[in-house]
Amino acid sequence: MKLVDFFCGCGGFSLGAHQAGFDVAAAYDIDEILTSSYSLNFPDTRLFHRDVAELSGTEVREAIGEEIVGIFGGPPCQGFSDIGKRSKDDPRRELLGHFFRLVAELKPRFFVMENVRGLAYADALPVLKDALALVELEYDILGPRIWDASDFGAATKRNRMFVIGIRKDLAAPITDEAFESFKRPPISVKAAIADLSGALPLPDSDGLPGYDRWLIRRRGVPSDYALPLRSGDKIFTGHRPTEHTQAVVKRFASVRPGQVDPVGRHPRLEWKGQCPTLRAGTGADKGSYQSVRPIHPEADRVITVREAARLQGFPDSHLFHPTVWHSFRMIGNSVSPIMAKAIFGALGHHLGLVVPPADSKSSTRPSTEMSFPEAAE
Repeated sequence: MKLVDFFCGCGGFSLGAHQAGFDVAAAYDIDEILTSSYSLNFPDTRLFHRDVAELSGTEVREAIGEEIVGIFGGPPCQGFSDIGKRSKDDPRRELLGHFFRLVAELKPRFFVMENVRGLAYADALPVLKDALALVELEYDILGPRIWDASDFGAATKRNRMFVIGIRKDLAAPITDEAFESFKRPPISVKAAIADLSGALPLPDSDGLPGYDRWLIRRRGVPSDYALPLRSGDKIFTGHRPTEHTQAVVKRFASVRPGQVDPVGRHPRLEWKGQCPTLRAGTGADKGSYQSVRPIHPEADRVITVREAARLQGFPDSHLFHPTVWHSFRMIGNSVSPIMAKAIFGALGHHLGLVVPPADSKSSTRPSTEMSFPEAAE
């Protein structure tokens, strides 16, 4: 069941598709930094650094060499974001139309388009409608729909807009009900990251130059959420803590869980709550602005890359970038793999393409909190 990922980034959307039983045959993205670890995580997927605006359906079809069952992707959202300038002159807005142009040219059985909720606002909705006009005669379309990652079992509140289409000749239009059984109770910050506390730093590996490596050494039973995200050897990357000045540490110490640092606007996470939406920041071409990172519930520092990845739903084996800034850009731009897996699982089940993975039944249970001995270190 071959799929194609446009605007793939670090592969959160691809990961969910794989976990739902699909095969992502090819991935396209122009950004070499945001995709720098993609091939490490998906060695069997062909990665192409191409401008989607200059890509033709013929080129994609020749690269795959067989039927393309589905197309998915998240066109750049900065031109539609409700926290950005929403400039109508932003050239990235045009990439939305090119996504649907490729759908029209390739005619897959289904497509999934993800973007920010701002695309559904009145000033941007005409752009979406014009893009959908390219495929609406051949596809039964569901959306736009605003879904929250936490409603599918992630540990972060992350509203995203989705549009889903199924080719009309299949006579299988999809409805909201198809996704209801794939929703899960929200997961707490504690269930997601508590077992990472006290991790032991390890020497850098020759096989992963530049990546910091860590070992989970906390004894006890991790949550149902954290356990499947762990690597078999409990080793992971991206946990180097930010070294704040003493003034910042003192300021963070005065911020209680659930409150916001009045200077840097950093929210402090609550163990029993969910993480707010993790932002991406900007690349060098847009000023290299770093996103505001949440403060850890207990430690007086912002969260690490791996903690952010856990909250978003990435497994510990997933590599990002040796640089913290680029890693947070990757995570902030990504679709939660947990949310993606649910969406592709619902589509695969609805169309009879894939059998739900064996762990889908166990994932209906709410994820329990950590159970650690008092003197676990």
